[in-house]
Amino acid sequence: MYNLISFSGIFILMAFAWLISANRKVINWRVIIWGVILQLIFAFFIFVVPAGSKVFLFVNDTVVKLLDSATAGTRFVFGRLALPPGTKNEMGEESLGFLLAFQALPTIVFFASIMAVLYYIGIMPKLIKVFSRIFTKLMRISGAESMSVSSNIFVGVEANMTVLPYLKKMTKSELCTILAAGMSTTASNVLALYVFILQKQFPTIAGHLVSASILSAIAAIVLSKIIMPETDKPETLGIDVVPYYEKESSLMESIIKGANEGVKMIVGIVALLLAFLGIVALIDLFIGGFGVSLNNLTGMQMDWSLKGFLGYIFYPFTLVIGIPYPDAFEISKLIGERVVLTEVKSYQDLSLLLSSGALKDPRSAVLAAYALCGFAHIASLAIFVGGTAALVPQRTKDLSRIGLRALISATLACLMTASVAGTFFTEGSILFGK
Repeated sequence: MYNLISFSGIFILMAFAWLISANRKVINWRVIIWGVILQLIFAFFIFVVPAGSKVFLFVNDTVVKLLDSATAGTRFVFGRLALPPGTKNEMGEESLGFLLAFQALPTIVFFASIMAVLYYIGIMPKLIKVFSRIFTKLMRISGAESMSVSSNIFVGVEANMTVLPYLKKMTKSELCTILAAGMSTTASNVLALYVFILQKQFPTIAGHLVSASILSAIAAIVLSKIIMPETDKPETLGIDVVPYYEKESSLMESIIKGANEGVKMIVGIVALLLAFLGIVALIDLFIGGFGVSLNNLTGMQMDWSLKGFLGYIFYPFTLVIGIPYPDAFEISKLIGERVVLTEVKSYQDLSLLLSSGALKDPRSAVLAAYALCGFAHIASLAIFVGGTAALVPQRTKDLSRIGLRALISATLACLMTASVAGTFFTEGSILFGK
């Protein structure tokens, strides 16, 4: 029954996107039909076809082994502080527990360097071209937005650098699509952070997060084209474009540059967490007292924290994507929390729910992992709009106007990804089991 609910959720989410569309009369059915078909084919291959399941497990094991390699540097630099919970070092010293700053965040530096190396030796550009060609030919969107969306599967805000020569002349619909894709997917280096947080409770999480990023890229195209449909003719419509990037002069330079970019990302993540956690605590302080008084007056027992309030807003969407009823409100609070506190905090709280046994159904954890896999939050909106505006200052006004629509598209795209995964969920499968 829940699989059918998840399947119907795909179309309910698109219907909701149509209701808030900037132009409900202009619908590109080719984008919608092929977008849904591509998601279902990909999910069917990965979750149902035996060969696809082997690919899934191979990707999962590869990421986990890379993550193990990444810990070598953190243990050398931070010593006992870097030991994961429940482990000991060579001297018999036990872990001090989970410490985000010393265990999870440093893995970003390692994975950023790996990605830089893959770019330098030409593997990543070839992968990006494959995805871009599929999107351009089947969905009939512009080559420039296809290239940017494909790049976002693997990297973050820097993905728009690959289409730098085309940004000036992009239509508003194209700009909305590349922003939505950036906020609905997750960079490979940050993906390692999520794996580190959830791997103990969810052994196959790495493979799920990789598949979620691919599915979300497709979903972002579909939903952004519904919310901000194309009314002009893009310059590169149906044309394959070559990714634009500046190659480093040597392999060592690419490693150094990747590591430096990783450090910048860590600083950005820490700054956002410090700022937003503090702001949310301040908001909770103000609304909490009012909420307690109202509960006493009315006899209700509502959660008046910001997380709880957003949980009520996302509760219907949580049911629509196929989260079992007993766990729906807990998961809706995580999705709402992501909007203001970033996905890092949401994944941490998901890990706590799993370790405490608070979730009644394993399906809830799997779908939550997909729904949370993306940069769809307020801080990311500022980062992507600001970062893209820095590349093309003359488009700042357009980017600012469509930013909110892109964020909504990205949020719905992450939910659609969860619906697709929920359509093929099988509790006995090794891919979905705990």
